Amino acid sequence: KALKISSTQNGLVIGCDQMLSLGEEAFDKPKDIAEATAQLKKLAGKTHILETAIVIAEGGQLVWRNLARPKLTMRMFSDRFLGNYIEKMGGSLCSTVGGYQLEGVGSQLFEKIEGDYFSILGLPLLPLMDYLRQRQALLS
Repeated sequence: KALKISSTQNGLVIGCDQMLSLGEEAFDKPKDIAEATAQLKKLAGKTHILETAIVIAEGGQLVWRNLARPKLTMRMFSDRFLGNYIEKMGGSLCSTVGGYQLEGVGSQLFEKIEGDYFSILGLPLLPLMDYLRQRQALLS
């Protein structure tokens, strides 16, 4: 998408996407609350990887890319906890891969996190800002 847009627009175009992998299985954003619930149950007690990719395109060419792979380990939790979590989160469960938002009550789902916080949120901000400073698009 960033390449396509950059071929018709001036300047730098940033594209970013994220997926979750649990072993050989890939997860995308859940389609509904039932699917989010199933994903959360499958992730409970296991370690998964968030594949967070970001690119910058300019003039229809890819000029920079970064891939972050933070590891997150969910704790085991009760059905009661999960039901309460789902009730609090509602439809927002379907807006994020894995059905959680680490920056909110979703943090209670985890026992261990390895990797960059911003990458977990979906945007590897520190490498992006470093590149933008190199390009003098941000003050250094």
